[in-house]
Amino acid sequence: MRIDPLGRYNENPQDGAAATMEKIWLDSYQHGVAHEIDVTAFTSICDVFNRSVQRFHDRPAMACMGTTLSYGELGSEVAAFSRYLVHDLGLARGDRVAVMMPNLLQYPIAVFGILAAGLTVVNVNPLYTPRELEHQLEDSGACAIVILENFAAVLQEVIAHTQIKHVIVASIGEMLRFPRGPIVDFVIRKVKKMVPPWSLPGHTRFRTALAAGRRRPELQIDVTREDIAFLQYTGGTTGVSKGAMLLHSNIIANMLQAGEWVRPVVHEGGEVIVTALPLYHIFSLTANLMIFTELGALNVLIPNPRDIAGFIKEMRNYPVTAITGVNTLFNALLNHPDFAALDFSTWRLALGGGMAVQGAVAERWKAVTGTTLVEAYGLTETSPAACINPLNLSDYNGSIGLPIPSTDIVLRDSNGHEVGPGESGELCIRGPQVMKGYWNRPDETARAIGPDGFLSTGDMATMLPGGFIKLVDRKKDMILVSGFNVYPNEVEDVVASLPGVMEVACIGVADDKSGEIVKIFVVRKDPALTADAIIAHCRHNLTGYKIPKQVEFRDELPKTNVGKILRRALREPQAGHHPA
Repeated sequence: MRIDPLGRYNENPQDGAAATMEKIWLDSYQHGVAHEIDVTAFTSICDVFNRSVQRFHDRPAMACMGTTLSYGELGSEVAAFSRYLVHDLGLARGDRVAVMMPNLLQYPIAVFGILAAGLTVVNVNPLYTPRELEHQLEDSGACAIVILENFAAVLQEVIAHTQIKHVIVASIGEMLRFPRGPIVDFVIRKVKKMVPPWSLPGHTRFRTALAAGRRRPELQIDVTREDIAFLQYTGGTTGVSKGAMLLHSNIIANMLQAGEWVRPVVHEGGEVIVTALPLYHIFSLTANLMIFTELGALNVLIPNPRDIAGFIKEMRNYPVTAITGVNTLFNALLNHPDFAALDFSTWRLALGGGMAVQGAVAERWKAVTGTTLVEAYGLTETSPAACINPLNLSDYNGSIGLPIPSTDIVLRDSNGHEVGPGESGELCIRGPQVMKGYWNRPDETARAIGPDGFLSTGDMATMLPGGFIKLVDRKKDMILVSGFNVYPNEVEDVVASLPGVMEVACIGVADDKSGEIVKIFVVRKDPALTADAIIAHCRHNLTGYKIPKQVEFRDELPKTNVGKILRRALREPQAGHHPA
């Protein structure tokens, strides 16, 4: 099925013309949602941010652990941080700066400050192991990093093998109002002992950097639409983590596309959105930080959403209007006895992405909150939104929704040919939100984005009546754990490095809580090797969601006639085999 910009359909093409089908999904758009967006509305993300600071100067912008910054205060801190990066550190346009922290007030200050300085943000998962952190820092060529002190010991292990020259260290309490801030830092460091000993000679404290920046002159840097805003790392079929180059124009386009989609139910300057998903994840980065900052909303930052009781307690303090999350998060909230007691009278928008929303969870969410849990679909490579369900849906429909404004799709078979209506094909996407390519990987870029500009997603889909898209399978072997990508090759490489392992294969197994969990099949070289020893090894080399939850020992693994392990066969139910 091919969609062309003119929306024409021709069952009997002549003169070599390809058959095309009109954009039937446009008829299913919610009333008032434009079919196209003006991609030239802003010149950079900095443009968007500065306009919001001016328009919503005295309105609350970010709240975290009892401290709130207005748009005016946020703008001042961002300006100070950007000046420090340029005047004090001497960073030059295009330099990469890594940010490794959870949802704290320092995160938006650092990210918007890095962008205002004409630099590129490299988002890093704070839970990365030394091996994972080293790869991302080395691959990106980051020369500076902003890191929470809780994770500084990890950086200490690998910094000598990277190009990092400048380290800015933050603490959880330093941006909180007095006297809470010092108390929080004391408890975290001395009582709960959540900050392992670390030593990073020459580092600068985050507040010290802000103070230095306030004394520096204003910057005169013209950031353009074609500058790289983010190197957002994602995996691949090879298991090698790659940096998707997201330009300012990509993020702006997706902000306008998704912003247009939610506009029928949101109000400028009047929204309160709960930001529990980590901002270093592309979903939360664009949906919460970018879109709702442009709308002048208050972002309520949740540093630790795993503390469900504390999370719910925090939501009681605000007239929440919107929330984003993954199925796992919504399910955890629903299963806590305190959640149903919240006041949902102000709630208007609940957006689920990152992984499939389960029908049972969506039905319970509607029954408890009175709002429909709307499923969306996207990729790191599409900044991320590509399809979203209309916000006026009365019930869960099992689809990923409709292609959003200014987005084209095509469904292709394994030979790259367009499939007919109702047939299954690989979902391919074209639009202004599609990345420029993978950082320093032209070969991977060429495999992902064709000459016609369509990005191959690796997801198999069909088109339902009304233009709704339904995912039916994944072409890739990727595992999706609570919205995070796990690539089997990476897990297999780590497990295979154990001396007692002869062979290993990794698959995803369905799980009610996280969507999928990681399971490995191991052929032992050392009969004494245990599942506990394997998991302990993985825990040292992989971040939490990548660690296998099930280990099954086999005498041999199924293979093709050329010796390639058949993961597909391992995914089929096997009688007589049980996980360790």
